[in-house]
Amino acid sequence: MRLAVISDVHGNRLALDAVLADIALQGVDGIVCLGDHVSGPLDPAGAADRLMTLDGPVIRGNHDRWVIATDRQADRVDQFAAAQLSAGQKSWLADLPATAVVGGEVFLCHGTPHSDETAWLDNFWHDRVTTLPSEASVAAHADGIDYPVLLCGHTHMARSVRLRDGRLIFNPGSVGLQLVHGSPDARYGLLERRQGRWLSRINVVPYDTEAAAAQARANGFASWVKAITTGWAGPEGMF
Repeated sequence: MRLAVISDVHGNRLALDAVLADIALQGVDGIVCLGDHVSGPLDPAGAADRLMTLDGPVIRGNHDRWVIATDRQADRVDQFAAAQLSAGQKSWLADLPATAVVGGEVFLCHGTPHSDETAWLDNFWHDRVTTLPSEASVAAHADGIDYPVLLCGHTHMARSVRLRDGRLIFNPGSVGLQLVHGSPDARYGLLERRQGRWLSRINVVPYDTEAAAAQARANGFASWVKAITTGWAGPEGMF
């Protein structure tokens, strides 16, 4: 089995198109998507249109919940995304599951198996610094999730961790919003079972970041431009 793993598109349809074009060259058996699909000041509806055509499992992230929530005050980015989406696209978001399993071996979640708001393989940023949590903390979130591969997103930081019992936890990074990577290129993951063992790989794909930044500016979100065009910025002030 060979899967492409995408996450955290954040409404960046231009980055998503570049990633999907690259995936088409990889000979994968399917594409899985780990959430936070539309919350970004670029092209939320265009990103939703692309993702709604995928035939692999697509789960929701915390921002997918927040975009359509009626019981909380949405931030300005989620408000923008909600205003761009059609009723059908909002219905699609509402119907997405929190988790999924592929082939009886690959478990999908956005943050951790029990929370789409909790970071798993990276602590949240302090200024521009993020670190791997303790081994005990990482393993605790995997307790009782008895699949060989556990996929997560949310932090935008690509990382692959192998637990002592052999289980693989894999975050493919973000398609649409690079933070403190030092590169603006889109990221996605390849996951492959070879000779009974699961292997992971991060793929880095350039795209037209200037065009994406122009969308953010035109929509009134200049605070997104540095992250989109350089990949050096942290998340402060973006949401």
